Amino acid sequence: MQIPGFGKLTGNSGFIPLESCLDGHFCTGKDGVKQIFRTGDGKVELIAFDDRTVAYVKSSMGYPAYYPVRGVSASKRIQAVLMDLDGTTVHSEDFWISIIEMCVRSLTKLPKFNFVDDDIPFVSGHSVSEHLHYCIQKYCPDASLESARDYYFEHTRREMQAILEGHGRTDAFTPAPGVKDFLLDIKAKGLKIGLVTSGLKEKAYPAIVSAFQSMGLGAPEDFYDCIITAGITLRGREPGTLGEIEAKPHPWLYAESVCVGLGIPADDADSVIGIEDSGAGVCSVRLAGCYTAGIAGGNIIESGTLGFCNEYFNDFEQISKRIAERC
Repeated sequence: MQIPGFGKLTGNSGFIPLESCLDGHFCTGKDGVKQIFRTGDGKVELIAFDDRTVAYVKSSMGYPAYYPVRGVSASKRIQAVLMDLDGTTVHSEDFWISIIEMCVRSLTKLPKFNFVDDDIPFVSGHSVSEHLHYCIQKYCPDASLESARDYYFEHTRREMQAILEGHGRTDAFTPAPGVKDFLLDIKAKGLKIGLVTSGLKEKAYPAIVSAFQSMGLGAPEDFYDCIITAGITLRGREPGTLGEIEAKPHPWLYAESVCVGLGIPADDADSVIGIEDSGAGVCSVRLAGCYTAGIAGGNIIESGTLGFCNEYFNDFEQISKRIAERC
């Protein structure tokens, strides 16, 4: 079947057909709806009409939204590259999952608490508030999100300070294989380049600084044309940005990176290639209208979101070759 904005649906897309949307607003065969699909992880639904497709993105924080799905050209000259941080540019997921685990230990007063495998898709790849919300619902329903966030920043600041002082985890922030050569290649091609993360600046910026130091690339703010995070905290504890509520798989972080960070009009967003290793990430890139490059190593296939990728690559070398063909 052809899905407007996506093209022909392949058997390995990961999409699952539905009779109706979760919110009940659309049903297959009614009001012009031809087909409804959801991603394998159930976080995004696609409502296909004859001439258009809209995406329904759920929100564990209570703010779901519908977005139009725009067609993405595979022939435009690439103007810029946007890259995710955790899992794509830097391998640090295990470290941040351990911080969330510490929060649950503090909330439950169970010092030996550990996540099970089924928890991992819900405590990585999204915003801090969404991770904590999931943990509260499952493990400590009497706790408040505010208290969980207090613990989160307490543990984060302690662990980050230990790393800065040289006695913390030495494996917390490791550059992804091949990422240094890729970044330098993009610069040599004269393309704009930006970093996009669902993480708050307080946790994201030290990670990329650490990685850039190990790669000998200097200061990140001198290298990147834009760095877009979920924002900063106000008074050390309160969320203060849209990014914490409408983070990936919502499109806003990438949309802001394209239009504001890079100064590229929305109608030309498909001249930007966005690189992500997570299901939430590729949905965000695609709904922002960018050419979506999935990279192996994350949970794209496992989350049933492969259909959101314009292309899927094994490594940065393959992506670099594709970009060279479109420069």
